Formats: sequence, structure tokens, C-alpha cells
Amino acid sequence: MRVAVITRYFPTSPEPWAGHSAYQTLKFLAQSCDVKVFYPESEYPPLLKPRSRAGRQIDYSFRPAGVDVAYIPYPALPAISRPLNGWSAARSIFGMVRDWQPDVILNYIVYPDGDAARRVAHRLKVPFVVTAIGSDLNVIPPLCGGLTRHVLHQADFTITVSGDLLRTARGLGAPEARSRAVLNGCDTAIFHPRDRNQARTALSIAADEQAIVYIGRLDMAKGLGELVTAVAALAKKRSAQNLPAARCYIVGDGPAHSALAESIAALNAGQHIRLVPACASDGVAQWMAASDLVTLPSYREGCPNVVIEALASGRPVVATDVGGIPELMSNADGRLIPARDAVALERALDEVLSQSWDAQAISKKHSRGWADVATDVETILMGVLNRQPQP
Repeated sequence: MRVAVITRYFPTSPEPWAGHSAYQTLKFLAQSCDVKVFYPESEYPPLLKPRSRAGRQIDYSFRPAGVDVAYIPYPALPAISRPLNGWSAARSIFGMVRDWQPDVILNYIVYPDGDAARRVAHRLKVPFVVTAIGSDLNVIPPLCGGLTRHVLHQADFTITVSGDLLRTARGLGAPEARSRAVLNGCDTAIFHPRDRNQARTALSIAADEQAIVYIGRLDMAKGLGELVTAVAALAKKRSAQNLPAARCYIVGDGPAHSALAESIAALNAGQHIRLVPACASDGVAQWMAASDLVTLPSYREGCPNVVIEALASGRPVVATDVGGIPELMSNADGRLIPARDAVALERALDEVLSQSWDAQAISKKHSRGWADVATDVETILMGVLNRQPQP
């Protein structure tokens, strides 16, 4: 089976960590299918390039290991061309996809990538499967709602990364008989219980310290403002009660870095909260091993990899009760709390730090790997292909 994947949810030279779940799934899918990714990259006129794109220049020869990929530019204008980007991307990539002669098209990100996949599939008379990752349905850009609904209605099958997102997709037009949730997995060869003391020695963390770890994009929508407030209050409380010191390590990069640094300084919490640069998967696993708990107080999520990886590593999680997170864990694995509630977050962090947790027991419950995800996706693609009449 030849699978053409049309998506921007995939690693690039400036962001090699991007599209992690798609990349990991496709690496395993490529072991049983012919897979090629077609990455449509929007290119703006130099004088109109948004500030957010400053310094972002894709190396079109970049090749992540294990998956064949072609990065293809298409013309676009900031905001103005948004409703036309699916059409423009399809126009630019069509020739290369046609020449590759796919049996089926798989997509990640419903719009504009899914619209491009729909248009290419229609011209080639092959089926297409769209995958919603979370933000593409939870935060639909202006003027793109109708296009998003059209893609979901027209797709031969819709995959979502959580049951919560599946309900959203069906509400937007995905037929119930042609849609299914396929939860993410993780690399269980990397994320598994490890020796905490060894990890702490490598990261220069004191053995008697209680370590709270956040790993991900530095974005205030991830609840980082509430996290800083909660940790600052928790540190004062624990100091007054002569309890072990609690310190939070916020690992990652993103647009909120400066705002977080200012917030930490304003609360005089520098000795309790440390900002750490982003790292690759091995580094993430080491931070999880060194932690007492992992936290994700996000406002909205699809199926967050960091929660899956933390649980597979045997670490309890404090996370918000949003999106697909309740499908991944319960209070037996940590604590679920309301979003945007620093007081509830502080209380949950304190409760989890005050308990003993069995790392092996937590990990044993959460051992779904990317090979399992790829098998589920391949089953769906084969089902769609077998239902299609031959052109």
C-alpha cells in the first residue's frame, strides 16, 4: 500500500521536534507500507513576512530519519489568503503527489492541509483519511469554519487523537460510521521507569529535593502563569511547615519565555522555579526520571504526548481535566484539576508530592507504543482502500 501523507505536522530543520506524534507513527507505518510525506510550506512575500516567521527558514533538503519527505513551497499572504491556502497548497504539491502514484492519502491537520489532501485525492480519484490533532478543531481560524466542516464531511475516514476530539469532529460534520479515535502512544524503549538518583546526578538536582517538571511549549495557554503562581505559593507553605523543598523545572522554548521570566521575578520565586531549554526525547526521559511528578495545567489539549510519556515513565501527573487528558489518566495516576485555577493546582501538587507512588504500577498501565498506533492507522487505511472501487 502506497500512502501519501499531506501535512505540515512534521519535523522541519528549524523545528525538528514538530509533529512528534505523526513522525513517530509514520516511522512504524513505513515498515509495512510505502510512505512519503508531502509537506506544503507557506511562503510569504519578503516585505509581508509576519514577525512570528522571523528567523524561520526551512531547509528543503532536510530529511528526518526513517520517513521519506518532500518540503514544497506554496504562495500565501498573511491572514488574507487563509481561506485559499488549501487550494494553493494543493496546486503546488499536486504534480509530485500524482507522479508518486499513491493508493491512499493520509493527512494530519484538518485545515488547510486536509483541504489540500481532499483536493489532490479528488483529482487522483483515490480515498483520503484526515487526522485531527486538537488545535485544528479546538481553535478554528476565522473564515475557515466552513472549509473545516467540508473536509470532515467529505473525508473517507476521520481519525482523532482522543474521544473528546472525536465528539467535536462529529459535531462539525464527520460521519459517525467513518470516524474513530486513535489515541497516541510513546516510545517505550525511551520512556520507562529509570533510576531517579542517577537522573538527578546527571541534572545536578539534589537527592532530597521534590522536583515538579513541566515539559513542552512555553505558551501561557499551557497554564504556565497558574503554574508559576501555584509553585511560588507552595514553596512558601512548605518552607513554613519545614517540609522538603519543592522546585519546579519548566523545560521548553516558546513565545512566553520572557513573560514567564518576568512573572517568576515579580513573585521572587527564582530559587523555586527554573527555566530550562528544550531538549530531545532522551533528555525529556531524563527529566521525567528525575522528577517527583510531571504537570500539564493546560487550558485545552488533544492527546498530549507529555502525559503519555510521563505515565509510561512511572511518574504521577497533575493535569487539567480538559480534552483527551481524562482518557489517559485518573486520580489513581496523579490528579485532575480544573483549568485556570492556581489554587487547585497548588493543592494537587502538594497532595501528589505528599504521597508515595509505585512507578512500575503506573508504567504497566500505560505501555501503548507508536507501533500500536501505526497498526491502528494501517487497519483504517486498508479498510478505506478495500471499500473503494478501483479507478
